[in-house]
Amino acid sequence: MATTAPGTPVFLEVRTQLRSALLILGEPKEGGTPMDISITPSSLQVKTPADCTELRLPAEVRLVPSSCRGLQYVAGDGLHLRLQVWAESNAKLISMFNQNSQARECCTFYCQSCGEVIIRDRKLLRVLPLPSENWGALVGEWCCHPDPFANKPLHPQENDCFIGDSFFLVNLRSDLWQPRPELAPVETHCLSSENHFKLKPKANTKVICKRCKVMLGETMSSETTKFYKTEIIIQPSERNFPIIPRSQFVQSVIAQCLVELSTARSTFRFTIQGHDGKVYILLWLLNSDSLVIESLGSSRGITKFPLLEDILKADSSSAWNAVKVLYQPCVKSRNEKLSSAWESDISIHTLTLPSATCLELLLILSRNNATLPPSLRYMNSFQVAFLKM
Repeated sequence: MATTAPGTPVFLEVRTQLRSALLILGEPKEGGTPMDISITPSSLQVKTPADCTELRLPAEVRLVPSSCRGLQYVAGDGLHLRLQVWAESNAKLISMFNQNSQARECCTFYCQSCGEVIIRDRKLLRVLPLPSENWGALVGEWCCHPDPFANKPLHPQENDCFIGDSFFLVNLRSDLWQPRPELAPVETHCLSSENHFKLKPKANTKVICKRCKVMLGETMSSETTKFYKTEIIIQPSERNFPIIPRSQFVQSVIAQCLVELSTARSTFRFTIQGHDGKVYILLWLLNSDSLVIESLGSSRGITKFPLLEDILKADSSSAWNAVKVLYQPCVKSRNEKLSSAWESDISIHTLTLPSATCLELLLILSRNNATLPPSLRYMNSFQVAFLKM
């Protein structure tokens, strides 16, 4: 973990794959010039007549002082310069399962928001990824006979868990605690797009946490329930519920989805859609190898939101792996034309989440954008943000 003494705001973005870094030294307080900057492989020190800032880098990051180049002053930001860096990525994504080992253990499903037990001691013998949403259209290219999978939805059995892009499907047995839908589910038939099921007619089938009333997922049939990855934590039953700040959990789950989809499908643009069918955010993944190191001084004066208190209570400096994204909000009829163009583009992937979580994610993106140096907050017409992994 990076450590620092209070003083001049410092922002360092390390690209681990490119082995390069952008360093921004914020403008010192009035009367704080001149500045004396000292760079070593493991630390950075900025001295002014008013204060001294020392930033000690994480063990996996080492700067190359002799490679400093491109020094320039940017009004509103301060000094910009680029360096060569040696870095190792130690990103640890918050994962639902630890590959096959956890699939053979008894697992307990918790509500991430409050820790309520949703399913207790479920032994999962099969944890399988669902095919992509367009797999049905490709069956005709694979088979020389009529589609053998026509009108056959993928229902998990008692000890199965099927993993989708932003959700997973489980079979709820009668002897387990049953999540309570607000209204009874309706008949399901045929596979359809991302959700793999189509409900007809449209009905309210939300699954609600008994304790905190947060939406956890939706009922897909009398036995099958879809839980959203952003709302559930799955742990081996012998472990206790892990307390993870809400904003950190949401960022890590979304970052993991973006990285996995971009790697598997070469998809880099996404629409974040609520369970109500409305598009809330347009996301464009720029890179997934960033390590961000910053001092708290760069976020002073930012409006505080209760949802993000865990971020604001961080130490005076922090270092974290992140994905870098461009985004456009689509709430209150904003960016309607761009949203329509993206929705009709088959190369753009849709991630469906509870509508409340979409708004949480938008708030997180806005907060993270506001903490960036002003010159980094926009790229063309898009806003820029980092999502912590």
